[in-house]
Amino acid sequence: MRMPVLFVGHGSPMNAIEDNSFTQEWRALGRKLKPKAVLMVSAHWFTRGLFTQDAAEPEVVNDMYGFPEELYRLNYRVRGSAELTDRVLASVNRPLEIRNDWGLDHGAWSVLVHMYPDRDVPVVQLSVDAGAAPDELFAVGRDLRDLRNRGILIIGSGNVVHNLRLASFDDPAPYEWNTRFDAAIRDWILGADFESVVRYADLGEDARLAVPSTDHFDPLLYVLGAAEPSDGVRVFNEASEFGSLSMTSYLFE
Repeated sequence: MRMPVLFVGHGSPMNAIEDNSFTQEWRALGRKLKPKAVLMVSAHWFTRGLFTQDAAEPEVVNDMYGFPEELYRLNYRVRGSAELTDRVLASVNRPLEIRNDWGLDHGAWSVLVHMYPDRDVPVVQLSVDAGAAPDELFAVGRDLRDLRNRGILIIGSGNVVHNLRLASFDDPAPYEWNTRFDAAIRDWILGADFESVVRYADLGEDARLAVPSTDHFDPLLYVLGAAEPSDGVRVFNEASEFGSLSMTSYLFE
């Protein structure tokens, strides 16, 4: 079965243990989507160079600090997939190496624990290459497109807008630049104008505020590369948190 491709705004790690509108959408997606395995591109595996994993059981990475003990006890352990790793290695047309000193970070497990709580879907992560230009990341996604025909669900996990330096915990209303940037990206995606998303920096000061570091935006570029312009698009979780973070998410099918 051909799989969709998914971009999820993952937000706070606390979503892993909360029941809210975001996590309810993730659970609904898990009930609908039954992949052979998941290829996860998380903002939190941000590397110089491009890497993937071949561990039989990836380590759980608790890459967050100061949260309740319940979150650290979650321990979302799943199997890896040597078959998927081999297909990723064969598909990507740029240097790609195996590296198992990471694992599944909270950008991955905070979402997957709701989508696949039985932990019965194998997962392999692919890193975000910090040194690659936006068009190069888009091209990696394009290389991976055929995985969808093999029952693989490609998930990018990040946030379209992610500026924790300007986060406001007293007044969560979104900043105007947050709303403008998020809306521009949404309109381009709904119009299948992926090239404009790749050139998001053309949005000037709004882009600099929304994407002060590329780690959380870059997974979207992989996803758009793996999407087809002819795919239907569903926008969900279209909301903001802390003034400077967008949870807007996209399903392409």
